[in-house]
Amino acid sequence: MTSFRLAYVPGATPAKWVRTWGERQPEVPLELVPVAAADATGLIRSRGADAALLRSPVDRDGLHAIPLYTETTVVVIAKDHLIAAADEVSTADLADEVVLSPLDDTIEWPALPGRAAVARPETTADAIELVAAGMGVLVVPQSLARLHHRRDLTYRTVTDAPQSSVALSWLEDETTDLMETFIGIVRGRTVNSTRGRQPAPAEKKRAERKPAAAKSAGKPAARRGGGAPKRGKPRRKS
Repeated sequence: MTSFRLAYVPGATPAKWVRTWGERQPEVPLELVPVAAADATGLIRSRGADAALLRSPVDRDGLHAIPLYTETTVVVIAKDHLIAAADEVSTADLADEVVLSPLDDTIEWPALPGRAAVARPETTADAIELVAAGMGVLVVPQSLARLHHRRDLTYRTVTDAPQSSVALSWLEDETTDLMETFIGIVRGRTVNSTRGRQPAPAEKKRAERKPAAAKSAGKPAARRGGGAPKRGKPRRKS
């Protein structure tokens, strides 16, 4: 049975597109495949998925990639941390903090703010545990802060931090009809719209006739006085 396999990295939220797919392609199941951020492009190249929602930057060798949205960057902190008293912070406000940098970090830093930790945690989930233990703070895309939510932690926007964006990626030589359908869904196309659709000749002729017909329909009728002079009734001879 034909299906469409969509991989997605932690924090990506394909649910709304999955619902639309089900409405438009009920006969083709959409299979969701969770994948680590570092493994997403490899999964596409090995054809383990038809497409993937992954984080930029994307290794574009042999792949297409459509940017979808950019996320707010936040710092994850303990609820009783001094930073929690602010609505938002800058990287300068993190200068005295131990800023954790997990190996699966999705933010490209020109220079990591704050003080470096003794060692890098393996994963974002591991870094969250260290934040909860009071061993540092963590700067991540907002969706990852929500994904790893804990009651004892909170987060605040970092106004000048680099941002992470999510893209849809697939193999360059495999833009199938199903792939085009999914591209249309994520781009918000309606069910009746098609990419680059040209009207058939008969449709084109009808479309060309419509303006002329509409013009004549809206034109006022010619005044009778504009024609030949109106003759009066012949006078009766007396």
